[in-house]
Amino acid sequence: MEDQKENKPGKNNAAKIARIIGIFAIVGVIIAAMVISFNHKVPNSEKVWDKDTTIGNIDAKNYFIIYSDIVCPYCVAFENAMIEHQEEFERYIKENDVLVEIRLSDFLYEYGQSNPIASRHSAEGVYCAKREGKFWDYYDHIITRVWNDYFKNSGKNAFAELNSQGKDYWIKLGKDVGLGDSFEKCVQNDETLKEVEEIALKTVNNIDGMPYFKFNSYIASGFDLSWGWEHVKMYFDTGLKSK
Repeated sequence: MEDQKENKPGKNNAAKIARIIGIFAIVGVIIAAMVISFNHKVPNSEKVWDKDTTIGNIDAKNYFIIYSDIVCPYCVAFENAMIEHQEEFERYIKENDVLVEIRLSDFLYEYGQSNPIASRHSAEGVYCAKREGKFWDYYDHIITRVWNDYFKNSGKNAFAELNSQGKDYWIKLGKDVGLGDSFEKCVQNDETLKEVEEIALKTVNNIDGMPYFKFNSYIASGFDLSWGWEHVKMYFDTGLKSK
């Protein structure tokens, strides 16, 4: 008959304590990983779609994204108010450490109800100008012209008239800021069409309405044609407080 094995409680307790310590160690590693992940801030440089369409310090603490379409009267009203108060706007983003990115596309042509071709032509013009290093020269100019020529007095009623303009209108505006034959060729031959379509596709997955704003954790949509800089600043101030 075999001898009965001696029970050794000391060894069993040690093994149990080792298992408990191991479990706590694993849980600690998981919690630490979650904390690190939660606290990790993705740099603006990894979030920006196109650095050429930004204003401000790329490493700014605050990040304001504007989704826009040139034939959207409410978009133009918002952006024209910024241009009319350019010095105050630039001072504001500098003092508050804000990076502003314009994400412009032919969203209304791709996904709007009336598919305005001017949406596509204007976006192609903007990205043709960007090719030549004149994104902001052209962008600021056409915002001002479209606002004064169409939306300022006639509001959204001028939408159809603006849409009736062909590519020549956007080419002419390019010539106003010194863009030449290569710009005209780019617009006429739809050389930036693929880029414009890709941006519109990314846009539709990120917004709900037009214009659309994301400023830190604050999200908003829409702007009134009668509003001005004080309302633009209200959006910015709300975004600063949302962080």
